[in-house]
Amino acid sequence: MGEDTTACRGCEASGAPNSRIFARDSPTISRDHQTPPREWRMFTGIIEEVGTVVEAGEGTLRIRAPHILTDSQLGDSIAINGVDLTVAEMDREFFSANLMPETYRRSNLGELKSGDLVNLERSCRPSDRLSGHIVRGVVEGTGTLHSLTPEGEAIIARLLAPAELLRYMVVKGPVCIDGISLTIVAKDAESFSVSLVQYTQEHTNLVNRFGRDHNTSIFLF
Repeated sequence: MGEDTTACRGCEASGAPNSRIFARDSPTISRDHQTPPREWRMFTGIIEEVGTVVEAGEGTLRIRAPHILTDSQLGDSIAINGVDLTVAEMDREFFSANLMPETYRRSNLGELKSGDLVNLERSCRPSDRLSGHIVRGVVEGTGTLHSLTPEGEAIIARLLAPAELLRYMVVKGPVCIDGISLTIVAKDAESFSVSLVQYTQEHTNLVNRFGRDHNTSIFLF
């Protein structure tokens, strides 16, 4: 895994930059029964699409994401800014997911509003390439994007993070920020840094959320 392992499979981010880090013309399918067990749902941190939040209500998100919905079904897992959520309703362009209080406590999803951009990835299949690293879709906490420093064509992003997260981080180790698989290039007592290649800058929502909180997940060996 290199310094930046992020890719976006067959999509391109669109829409205006947004802060903080989710016409119904076609028939909508709904899911009312119990979500199946999710303990084996995994992701890779490779962003497939940058979706747009069209509705952020209490306990629910509705997102426009036509690319990843082409072969999605009710009950599928989709990581929204790195948080593993279940498709509860969907049509050809939009899907809805339900959120519980613990999700709001641990992540930045409660801060989303209509028009915000979110990183999206479907759960991986056994036959998929693991181009990033194994991501559980479980967020341990949030870090605040403190600075963006150009380094050639790359950008060094420094994030302030609590000690309970930093203690598990190591330089050259993997970290997931808002669902993006990245590699830690530096660390100090109050922050860690990652390097963003140009492709990541253009195909995720990260650089558009300066000064905001970002979902953080650590790969524990």
